[in-house]
Amino acid sequence: MKLTHSRAVFLMIAITLMWSIAGVVTRHLESARSFEVTFWRSFFTLVSLLVILPMFQGREVFSRIRHAGRFLWVSGICWSIMFTAFMLALTMTTVANVLVTMALGPFLTALIARVFIGHRIAPRTWFAIAVAGVGIAWMYGSQVNLGGGLGQFAGTLVALLVPMAAAVNWTVVQRSQAQGEKIDLVPAVLVGAAISSLATLPLAFPFAATGRDLGLLALLGLVQLAIPCVLSVICARVLKAPEMALLALLEIIFGILLAWLGAGEVPAASVLSGGLLVIGALVLNEVMGWRQRT
Repeated sequence: MKLTHSRAVFLMIAITLMWSIAGVVTRHLESARSFEVTFWRSFFTLVSLLVILPMFQGREVFSRIRHAGRFLWVSGICWSIMFTAFMLALTMTTVANVLVTMALGPFLTALIARVFIGHRIAPRTWFAIAVAGVGIAWMYGSQVNLGGGLGQFAGTLVALLVPMAAAVNWTVVQRSQAQGEKIDLVPAVLVGAAISSLATLPLAFPFAATGRDLGLLALLGLVQLAIPCVLSVICARVLKAPEMALLALLEIIFGILLAWLGAGEVPAASVLSGGLLVIGALVLNEVMGWRQRT
């Protein structure tokens, strides 16, 4: 699957929309909680990928996983951390708290990519990250409720693991491409789902999920994780690491809006104004990049 830069940008926007449904769907669960939620979503992601990957890459994909190098396994561990920490955080604090905390991703990605692979970051991208940072800081100040008890604070700390793992993951993807190694990192998503499922299974007992819960978590496993995560790895072959992280910020806007409309978690006015800054930064970065390329 080959993409032009522009198509990769639009595909990444669609990916963030799929990612953003996690919060609102989680709020409609009946009985499943904490590690059980995480286990079932990762399990259904694993099952979905066991069907999806052979359809697109043939059964030899499993052989490639067994003989893969270090990049695939590091990426798989990163995916497992993101899968696990994200869902745990959603069960511990508000959707907005989790998504706003994840906005640290562009800064961490830019730093790690610069230090470990010498990635040059265009001035326009630095400027866009700075503007987006202002918007995120404005949103963060309103949404992170440190006075809401240890549960809220712990949820925010767990959510912090997501951008940290994502920053390492995108940099690993970029480095594997830069070194010219013929390693397919798409199966790393499957590895991540398997690790997350195995790690959370002992902590998920006793199961309490209803049939409705399992249906919703299966939806998350397929539509919110399996499909968009595979597509995001493909996008990473075209887009640079800081650019990927910047586009991924759209998940915050979409996720907060969906939680507001679908679950009644009303965002503060600062969320709306900060979100406008983030979207403005994304648009400015992409328009300037398009003009430079043409």
